[in-house]
Amino acid sequence: MDHILKLKYTIDALFGLGVSKFLPKDISITFSKKTGRIREVKYNDRLLCTLRIDGGLAITTYFAQILLRSKKFRQNCIKVDEDSKPFVEDGKSVFCKHITWAGKNILIGADVPVLYQNKVIAVGRAIVNTEMMMSLKRGVAVKVRDSVNSHQ
Repeated sequence: MDHILKLKYTIDALFGLGVSKFLPKDISITFSKKTGRIREVKYNDRLLCTLRIDGGLAITTYFAQILLRSKKFRQNCIKVDEDSKPFVEDGKSVFCKHITWAGKNILIGADVPVLYQNKVIAVGRAIVNTEMMMSLKRGVAVKVRDSVNSHQ
């Protein structure tokens, strides 16, 4: 099977049908020497995502910003308030009380881009789902894995 097609199917399955059409055209794919499976996907020498063992994708903030052009992809994102922005940019977890909006597609364990004024400032893993993020006033909502300040 064509690896780019497989990648597109995975993106659509994780983030919503049609989101994969925002995948840049000339991407480069690195494969694992042991298993022969896709390891990482790059565009212009910048990492877009790596493949997880469970078949999921670990996307970078750069890739999330590209995919943000898709309306459907926004349903996988959360927006945070100004108070938490500097901490999240530094890679700290997002707490429920700082979330101003959460997309309806967020499930526990899913990759969640964190937005502030429509810019992706971090990407992390959801600890709770959308309803819990919006109703809880305490506790961690998203454990940040990749943030804008972690690249400097």
